[in-house]
Amino acid sequence: MEIKTNAVNFSVDKKLVEHINEKVSKLNLFFDQIISSEVFLRVDKSSEKENKYAGIKIAIPGSELFAEKQCKSFEEAVDLTTEALRKQIIKHKEKVKN
Repeated sequence: MEIKTNAVNFSVDKKLVEHINEKVSKLNLFFDQIISSEVFLRVDKSSEKENKYAGIKIAIPGSELFAEKQCKSFEEAVDLTTEALRKQIIKHKEKVKN
């Protein structure tokens, strides 16, 4: 699976990219037909502490799944987003079976 990481107005450090790749790659355990994934990162210009945004779009045969979260850190946002995608994948697999 191809994983693209896009950061808006900042550069992503190597450690964060490794974390993203690890978490997104684990989605293959739940559905092995994932074609590609795209990760979007940005920092919102708000005074709130939870200003780190992560959105992940995955392409699967016949569909695309998307989830986004905003948290205090990018790692936490990526973790929660991949968990939301895991749930979407499970629902998608159930629909396909029926």
